[in-house]
Amino acid sequence: MEANTRFAEQALRGFGRAILELLQGRHLSRSQAKEFYRQILLSEQPELQQGAFLIAHLAKSPTLEEIAGAWEAQMDYDVEVIDPRLPEPSADIVGTGSDFLKTVNVSTGAAIIAAAAGAYVAKKGSRAATGVSGASDMFEAFGLDLEAPLTLAAQCLEEHRLCYIPGERFLKTGWGRLIKVMRFTTVFNIACPLLMPCRSTKHLLIGTYSASLARQVVEIGREIGLTGILAVYGRSAAHSPEQGMDEVSVCGPTQVVEWRNGQMAEYILTPADLGVPAYPYEAIASRSTVSDNALALLAVLAGREAGAVADLLCVNAAGVLYLLGKARSWLAGVEQAKQALAQGRAWETLQHLVAGPCQNLFTALAKTLNR
Repeated sequence: MEANTRFAEQALRGFGRAILELLQGRHLSRSQAKEFYRQILLSEQPELQQGAFLIAHLAKSPTLEEIAGAWEAQMDYDVEVIDPRLPEPSADIVGTGSDFLKTVNVSTGAAIIAAAAGAYVAKKGSRAATGVSGASDMFEAFGLDLEAPLTLAAQCLEEHRLCYIPGERFLKTGWGRLIKVMRFTTVFNIACPLLMPCRSTKHLLIGTYSASLARQVVEIGREIGLTGILAVYGRSAAHSPEQGMDEVSVCGPTQVVEWRNGQMAEYILTPADLGVPAYPYEAIASRSTVSDNALALLAVLAGREAGAVADLLCVNAAGVLYLLGKARSWLAGVEQAKQALAQGRAWETLQHLVAGPCQNLFTALAKTLNR
């Protein structure tokens, strides 16, 4: 008993020293970062120390190796993985959150449209941490059972080119516990979107909350073995460059950092480049409730509403199609996404996803579109 007490005290002090060293600007090795994040994920430190470490690490500005270590800890200790049988690679589309300009749930709608346009999309996400609604909130509103076994997600991906893998399900304990109580940005905001709960996923479109982070996550993506990654940071013409969004924008320029076919590139996309008008931010801003955000997506997916939100979803879906080689360019991807909407394939894809015991809720929500 006495030996165990000494060991616990040594662990506490060692973790505390790490916090102080971070505050002094000292860097961790990848293996050190992995070990400290392992202790956080498995709750081997008091919550006070966990929170202090997360804040100190972000304040220091984490290095690529440190973020890779945090990612590795999550993959090894906190992630349940599906292994579907697919004829080609799948992609994921996700945002880091913590952006200034909050929009409707772009990655959710874009994932559905990209799958309808011919891509395999293993979409992951979670409930909202820094906004009104997250991907899990959206898919739950659509009628998806977030508690369903992940084997059903693999089956859905195989049969319908789309699945949703909720963080509340594939993350075993650590992040699921933390996200319930945290309302501030941490390294997990960077590492979590890079998690790969689907083995066939080697391509990622990721929205970031800053221009500098877009460059960083591409380097991290290369470090952890992704085949292709597009990191985007969108802006609004009516806001300062620092007040952006973690998606491709239709109300200003978008910075893109690309790792594709073994080549790095960095460029700017404007709404005109993507073949859509420039809209005011207010047209795509997040609605005030989960239900209103869900209805905004349903209206587009059902083909009942064109305009700003529809174009926003299509330009983001285009990134997935371009990344996977399904579209020869971003512009071609936008056209393919619009066709999937116009031909009703996006609506059909969503119906396949929520078929079964959850269909009643989906139908009830969909009926509101006819009011």
